[in-house]
Amino acid sequence: MAWPVSRRYTMKQVISYFKRQPPGRLIALGFALVILLGAGLLMLPVSVRPGVQVRFIDALFTSTSAVCVTGLIAIDTADHFTVFGQAVVALLIQVGGLGVTSVGVGLILAAGRRVGLRGRVLVQEALNVDSAKGMVRLVRSILLLTLCFEAVGVVLSFIVFSQDYPPLKALWISIFHSIAAFNNSGFDILGGLRNLTPYQTDVLLNLTTCGLIIFGGLGFLVILDIGKTRSFRKLSLHSKAVISTTAVLLIAGTLLLKATEDMSWLGAFFHSVSARTAGFSTYPMGELTNAGLFVLVILMFIGASPGSTGGGIKTTTFFVLMQQVRAIFSKRNLGAFRRSISGKTVHKSFVITLLSVLVVCLGTFLLCILEPDCTFIQLLFEEVSAFGTVGLSTGITPGLSVASKMVVILTMYTGRVGAFTLLSMWINRPESGARYTEESITIG
Repeated sequence: MAWPVSRRYTMKQVISYFKRQPPGRLIALGFALVILLGAGLLMLPVSVRPGVQVRFIDALFTSTSAVCVTGLIAIDTADHFTVFGQAVVALLIQVGGLGVTSVGVGLILAAGRRVGLRGRVLVQEALNVDSAKGMVRLVRSILLLTLCFEAVGVVLSFIVFSQDYPPLKALWISIFHSIAAFNNSGFDILGGLRNLTPYQTDVLLNLTTCGLIIFGGLGFLVILDIGKTRSFRKLSLHSKAVISTTAVLLIAGTLLLKATEDMSWLGAFFHSVSARTAGFSTYPMGELTNAGLFVLVILMFIGASPGSTGGGIKTTTFFVLMQQVRAIFSKRNLGAFRRSISGKTVHKSFVITLLSVLVVCLGTFLLCILEPDCTFIQLLFEEVSAFGTVGLSTGITPGLSVASKMVVILTMYTGRVGAFTLLSMWINRPESGARYTEESITIG
């Protein structure tokens, strides 16, 4: 629907216009507005350290990375932003992780107002659930779960950081780290572009971070399902698919990284977890072999689970594709855990994967043109990290040109909102009733 510019509009007409927009379009616009607002806040003098200059492209890059819970940084968060600026980044991460609509509904509930049907439908669309029934209760549960997990993360992280920093600074670092870890965003405020390399051998911080990342990446619906049933056998098919796929990817990633890199078992496990859209690192990514980087690329592309704080094509999409391959070769009906999987789900999984591959290929192609001095694996790694909203980098991000940063910004936004959503939200054409004669095409 085009926006006419030949006349002036009242606020009531503007609100009415947005109310008529489909939920997917409103969610995408909501993320875009939060990103622009965040960039503006990060440009304020109170956000920037004295003697440091922050360009708008870098503020926009940081805001996009935070809202899209990625963690790629063009400038170091601790070295360039004050505590206020860091708090803005933390708030953007929290809003991006929970989702704009969930936060909006939470604010409405906090104000004691009733959530209308429109708000419930928006949350349903954002969390990708089948029914709008019980949305208010679901949002309350999500906010409570987030608070509990992040509070535990703060306590455990503080035990580690308090050994190296004064109490107040250690507390702030712990709060920021817990928010970033649970929301699968690889931001840190340790300074010097070090990420978590100083804590490479610290078992408590490594396992605390891994725990926050895993639970944040499982998805709120899965966590609630686990808490309700407390038995794998009684879980829904969705929860079983998420848990089993997550376990397989974590184990396979750990073994492959250990086999290809000179890492400890703790380091291999940490990066297998972190590559699932978190972006924290205890080893410099620029020192990894091509084989190790390729393993991480695969993990980053698959990503976390639906309704979680992570990105990627999602574990359930990968699960459905693998079940379809198994069904073809075994000549059995498509299904898993004694449940059938619909053909519509398979088709959507293939479309999501194809669109994601196209986005990554296009972004990598553009980066290859714009950054001829970087190697292909570095640019592919950067692009997949942006699309999967991961945040891992071989170290080339700060040196990218303005045009390359814009490519990465658009990729992060596409990865967070979803390529399928971005494409479908502008297509509102009813299905045609016409059916044509079927004819086969030779495949393979």
